[in-house]
Amino acid sequence: MGEKTINMGGIHPPDIFGLQEEKLKLLKNIFPKLRIISRGEDLIVIGDPKEVAFFEAKFAAMSAHFERFGKLTEENILEIMAQQNGFLPVAGEDDKADELLLYGRNGMAIKARSPNQRRMVSSFKKHDMLFAIGPAGTGKTYTAVALAVRALKNKEVKRIILARPAVEAGENLGFLPGDLKDKLDPYLRPLYDALRDMIPPSRLATYLEDGTIEIAPLAFMRGRTLDNAFAILDEAQNATESQLKMFLTRMGKSAKFIITGDITQIDLPRHQVPGLLRAVKILNHIKGIDFVFLNERDVVRHDLVTRIIEAYEDSVKKDAGEKSEDKKDTKNRQSPD
Repeated sequence: MGEKTINMGGIHPPDIFGLQEEKLKLLKNIFPKLRIISRGEDLIVIGDPKEVAFFEAKFAAMSAHFERFGKLTEENILEIMAQQNGFLPVAGEDDKADELLLYGRNGMAIKARSPNQRRMVSSFKKHDMLFAIGPAGTGKTYTAVALAVRALKNKEVKRIILARPAVEAGENLGFLPGDLKDKLDPYLRPLYDALRDMIPPSRLATYLEDGTIEIAPLAFMRGRTLDNAFAILDEAQNATESQLKMFLTRMGKSAKFIITGDITQIDLPRHQVPGLLRAVKILNHIKGIDFVFLNERDVVRHDLVTRIIEAYEDSVKKDAGEKSEDKKDTKNRQSPD
């Protein structure tokens, strides 16, 4: 058992961990085998010496990022975990032209429009498995589906498998009207919407009927081997570690996998650690797997969406700050003169 005390070098703990220590909780979820204790400007880490050393190296990269940019988001932490050298990739592809992926219905040009969407396309040419992580509206699912449809049209794969955890349905699934398909369709609707933009209705109906394209809950993947397939797991932040491992190990010969998720929209019970957080840490060194992190610069919905995301983030920070000040005031009032 090893123990290491890491001094934060003058960085105010709330600046790097968050006012409610939400980023410290994230680190504890990523490193469940370590005991991580925050004491003032010291961080005490206890556990296996190799794991402690790995944590120390990653925390040094996090501190360096904060020193350079003045902020450290949860997405930054995950991106640092995914980088083998501990440093973030240089983002500077804004001047590149949109990359055409395919022509959809009525000749609509479907393109990778943002820097990290283009990075998804570039990375997927070199890797058989890709994780695309980012907030809502960044086009990660749409880009993944476009890549899958292009691969099917080019006969690079024989079928497309689209899966989602049905965690939103919870225990109320049985109370919804209709058969199993009717019950699950609302939770898979975003995938249908993307496909309808890219494939003519009659052909899409044929593909869905003959199994060329399959849209199913994640649980339906158990026990299968997906050969010559392009598989997408959407909303992966709502898959447990065992569920995500189950999906990843379905990969058969000549298969391509994309896993998308948004760590800010986790619907799992509080006691369950999202498998996506663990995957970022333990799979980043495996050849053939890559991680792309999208952010507000990649939002492709209405301009208001970017402003809404930023407004909510600012509100959360403001509320957390007010709660922190209230606690200080209460403590001061309770202190004897």
